Amino acid sequence: MSERQSERSPEEGGPLRIAYSPCPNDTFVFHAWAHGLVPGAPPLDVTFADIDVTNGMAERGELDVLKVSYAVLPWVLREYALLPCGGALGRGCGPLVLTREPGADLRGATVAVPSERSTAYLLFRLWAAEKVPGGVGRIVVMPFHRIMPAVRDGEVDAGLVIHEARFTYGNYGLHRLADMGEHWEAGTGLPIPLGAIIARRSLGARRLRTLAESARASVRMAWDDPQASRAHVLEHAQEMDPTVADRHIELYVNEFTADLGEDGYAAVRALLTRAAGEGLVPPLHPGALDFD
Repeated sequence: MSERQSERSPEEGGPLRIAYSPCPNDTFVFHAWAHGLVPGAPPLDVTFADIDVTNGMAERGELDVLKVSYAVLPWVLREYALLPCGGALGRGCGPLVLTREPGADLRGATVAVPSERSTAYLLFRLWAAEKVPGGVGRIVVMPFHRIMPAVRDGEVDAGLVIHEARFTYGNYGLHRLADMGEHWEAGTGLPIPLGAIIARRSLGARRLRTLAESARASVRMAWDDPQASRAHVLEHAQEMDPTVADRHIELYVNEFTADLGEDGYAAVRALLTRAAGEGLVPPLHPGALDFD
């Protein structure tokens, strides 16, 4: 892309500036759109960044479209709209709390987390409020890739992990103390809200609908021809085993990626309402989740 073209705003016909993670589910979902394969979809100027980085971008009002944690929505929904597709919700795909020894007691423990503005962290705090009398001790934020080695090496007592760690924590000799998703689903009957796609409200209602249609078409094209995106997915998968990458996509790209639907929206409202009740996030303003 030329420098001149990249400086044009979306309103002037320039590409939309978008950021999402290099994780297999995101590169799988956005492959067709990012490569100009979705008819009528606006062009994209893609930045790859971990979700804690994109959360910060959203809070600062950077870029046009972002993949963020649902946990950050209360801080950004005045400027950004939640798109009804393209994100990550599901069942059986929640964050895990890992320890060196099975059945460890987390009272007063030091726990590593990938971000304090993550859905994983909200789910963990809601779980701990019920399951850890007296509460955990110190929370340490560290990059996702460092958490399992830190637990293994005794730097922290426990770690909160996400994504492909569900499939690989045994390689570190670690034990699953609790599954935040199981706790959430047992208590609510709802899917687990993880990552959301948001777009700048100033783009206007018509453009936002076009973005949603483009994201949904990109998802369906990925399902129709999974091999089309495979090289792209593995290129950005950070040396992830291809089998793990496939399992990652199977788990996190599902019917809620194509459309949040009633259960999806109910899950988001339940998470943010409960978190606000615990003082973890600000309450949502009326109509915050409305798209149309």
